[in-house]
Amino acid sequence: MYHLSYHACIKLCVLWSLLIESMIPVRMITFPQKIAGELYGPLMLVFTLVAILLHGMKTSGTVIREGTLMGTAIGTCFGYWLGVSSFIYFLAYLVNAQITMLQMLSLLGYGLFGHCVVLLVTYNIHFHFLFYILWLLIGGLSTLRMVAALLSRTVGQTPRLLLCGTLSLLHMTFLLYLHFNYHKIVEGLLDSLEGPNMGPMQRVARDVSELTLNATWRNPEVLQLH
Repeated sequence: MYHLSYHACIKLCVLWSLLIESMIPVRMITFPQKIAGELYGPLMLVFTLVAILLHGMKTSGTVIREGTLMGTAIGTCFGYWLGVSSFIYFLAYLVNAQITMLQMLSLLGYGLFGHCVVLLVTYNIHFHFLFYILWLLIGGLSTLRMVAALLSRTVGQTPRLLLCGTLSLLHMTFLLYLHFNYHKIVEGLLDSLEGPNMGPMQRVARDVSELTLNATWRNPEVLQLH
């Protein structure tokens, strides 16, 4: 038991140090910077982002089916993580950057730590001015960390501009999307699937017995017939 708890503490310390490092841009880009080649931390951050999106939807007053809400959040977070990682790795392959797919997944996954912090704060403190400050400060720091790592592994001014500019634009825009447009797009999607005339409370499935009782009260003639 002692050895298990000791190793668990070591893993937590290593994970915490990696999270802190994901917010600190490196200055030396003359030689390739070390990138953690593991997916435990990135996976935990993606699931954390899913939980934060669920929390944000519930605090916004939207009442929808849990399965629909969970599936949309998981699809959004994992779609961004896997899709953008694959796209940036493809660009890195074209410009001969020294990075593997595993390292790209790890780099972008830890880059989501800043998104988690910003959204967790701004979903509970509803001030747009505060969001823009955290977006530039925390989101910018996590983006600069990834950009610095890619700069150290890419040769040439044009390849660096293409690779790092694309990653910065996608990463910062994704945070804006999650804060301003994610909830509206989910609600619009549900309206198109379930009908525009349905109110938010009507999206919750009700028991058959409750529907029968409501129909009976609305049609008193049914009681007279019986």
